[in-house]
Amino acid sequence: MIREICKDKLFLSQKAEWATCEDASAAQDLLDTLQHYQDRCVGMAANMIGINKRIIAFNHQGTFMIMFNPEILRKEELFFTEEGCLSLEGVRTTKRWNKIKVRWQNESFQIRIKTFTGWSAQIIQHELDHCEGILI
Repeated sequence: MIREICKDKLFLSQKAEWATCEDASAAQDLLDTLQHYQDRCVGMAANMIGINKRIIAFNHQGTFMIMFNPEILRKEELFFTEEGCLSLEGVRTTKRWNKIKVRWQNESFQIRIKTFTGWSAQIIQHELDHCEGILI
């Protein structure tokens, strides 16, 4: 189901709760909403659709991915960039890492670990900021 984009800064600044297999429908709503906005959005965290769970969805090299409970294990190659967000007005400067190693659970709640670089790494970091309640 396509959900409305949350713009409530108080809600968005809360740290997300750990996701469980019972949150599968929330992940599907997140993916549906991301696909609906894909012309102007490359990633979303669940709190952007009003669900305070640690779930992100993003476009990784043309394929949509969902991550439950993602965590960055390693960061390399710091840089600064500007980013916008559907939940917030304007563009802001932020720091990112060009290479990150991430651990998450897939849709079957199996643990996965992968290194992401470049644009995908930047998107993941933006969405993980949402999970941490960090507003860029």
